[in-house]
Order: sequence, then structure tokens, then C-alpha cells
Amino acid sequence: MTEATERNGRAKIVFATRMGEEQLAALGGQFPGATFVSAPDLESQLRELPDADAVISWPQAEALARTERLRWVHCTSAGIERIRSVPQLVEMDAVTLTNGRGAHAGTIADHTFAFILAFTRNLRDIMEDQKAHRWERPARSHGARELSGSTMGILGLGRIGSEIARRATGFGVDLIAVDANPAATAPGVDGVWPLERLDDLLRTVDYLAIAVPITPATRGLIGARELALMKPDAYLCVMSRGGIVDQDALAGALASGRLAGAGLDATDPEPLPAEHPLWDLPNVIISPHCSGASRQTGERGRDILHQNLTRFLAGQPLMNQCDKRAGY
Repeated sequence: MTEATERNGRAKIVFATRMGEEQLAALGGQFPGATFVSAPDLESQLRELPDADAVISWPQAEALARTERLRWVHCTSAGIERIRSVPQLVEMDAVTLTNGRGAHAGTIADHTFAFILAFTRNLRDIMEDQKAHRWERPARSHGARELSGSTMGILGLGRIGSEIARRATGFGVDLIAVDANPAATAPGVDGVWPLERLDDLLRTVDYLAIAVPITPATRGLIGARELALMKPDAYLCVMSRGGIVDQDALAGALASGRLAGAGLDATDPEPLPAEHPLWDLPNVIISPHCSGASRQTGERGRDILHQNLTRFLAGQPLMNQCDKRAGY
């Protein structure tokens, strides 16, 4: 039993999001050692968090400051950059932060190749031809690429990067990764290089997938200088977070033909301002940070949460623990 359940027999778990009574009742039936409460706004969090043992999703800073028994915060997404909105959480050594990493990785990897195939198979133009009832075989055959034999670089070989690598092997793509962890591995990856070799990676690849978390160390990591190192016929896919790639520099490289194309599922800010030139470039595909969405994602996310609820109530180590100071 945890300290919390020893005190009053039931742990109090607060969802800092809106949850229906039926959902809360179902959780209560599945986890009889806990009481579940929904507190989606500041007023309700100020009321419910002082005696909470755990919070699911991000509490507001003012409410977090009033907690007395908190031991666990669970972020349902993979990225934990919102921790900067509750900086005191970093200093709360008694509070473990976990996240939903792994739940979204597979479908984000699928989305990466949706971007790449849309470009390499001229799918955007083909769909416009279909709307206009045009048969443009010579035009749509021109410039089409086969992926086998090409080289993909993956920046960040965590769960998302590893799933991108797994799919890339099926296309016969050679793989190189850059990761801060020299021991990182993934199926099919020929080499994992340190961050100091990022320039070498950029010069080498035909496709670059950004799968690294956004932290102070990665913000602005790919700027005008780095983009200029890439091949003019290379493609860039931003899959994790905006802010890692300088969007103004990217727009300039794409408009001038110094880069073939880019698929962006994450921007900074979100949504991308309507006046930003990336919206109107013909060699850009922008999706509204939806690459992580799928039925399987929801199932995996619930499974991670339920496993950690079981562990928390049993006083066992939690899965997916995060380094609050490192930001991932």
C-alpha cells in the first residue's frame, strides 16, 4: 500500500480534465482502492487538489501549490514541455511524473510515411487531377521516387523514432540516427551518432524525421545554417514538436528550392498563424498535430494509465517515469 492509502484506505485521484460521471464510476469499479474526481478548471482544482494523492493531466500552478499529499502526476501525452507552466513541479522531489510515451509512436510513424509518400508519389497533384477528371500520366510519372536505396535520418531515437525506423526497413531505406543517448538502438538503424555529428547526418540524408522532444537544448536546433547543409532534393518531416526547426528559415529554403519539401504535423505556435508563408508553399503539407490520433492510440494510452494506477495503488514503481529537469 502507498502512504496515501495507508492513511485513509482510499487514494484520491484527480483528473485535471473534464470526465463524465459514468467514466469516473467505471474507474471506481475497476480500482476500488481509489476515489476518482474530475477538476477541469482552476476553481475545482483549488478545491480538490489539496488532499489529492495523484493528478491525471496537468494541474494549474496555483492549485498545484496547495497540494499536501501529492505523489504522482501523469501526463497523457508523450511530450512533457507543459511542465514549464508548473515549474514548481520540477522541485517537488516527492512527486513522480509519468507520461504516455509509446501510446502514440506507431501512428505518428505511419503519418511520417504518409507525408513522404504523398511527396514521392505525387499524390497531391494526382488528387487534384481526380477532382478535375484529368488523366495526366506523363506529368505524374515525372519525378516519382522509389524509397528503396535512399537514406533516412532520424533525429531522436526514442519510441517515435524507433517506430519510424521499423517502418523504414520495410521500404528498404538505409537508416542513420542522431540521439543524445549513445546507447540508443532500433531495428534496422545502421548507426547512432552523437549530437556533434548532426551536420554529417544533414549532409547525408534524403529524408529527415524530427522525433526529438522539445527542450531548451533542442529548441531552434535546426536553423538556416543546418537546413543549408541538406541536399536540395531532400525532404523534412517534423513529427514531434514545433520549435525545433526554425520555421521562417524553413519557409525560405523551401521557397528558394534549396529543399524539396516538408511535412509538418507540429508547428510553433499551434495553430500556425494564417499569414505564415508555409501555408501557401506548394511543397509543404501541414497537418493539425493529428499524427498521434488513432483507435489504437487511445487503447494504448488507457492501458498505460491503468497499469500505472494499479502500480500506484500497490506501492510499486511506476512505468514511463520522466526526468522533470531534463524535460522528457
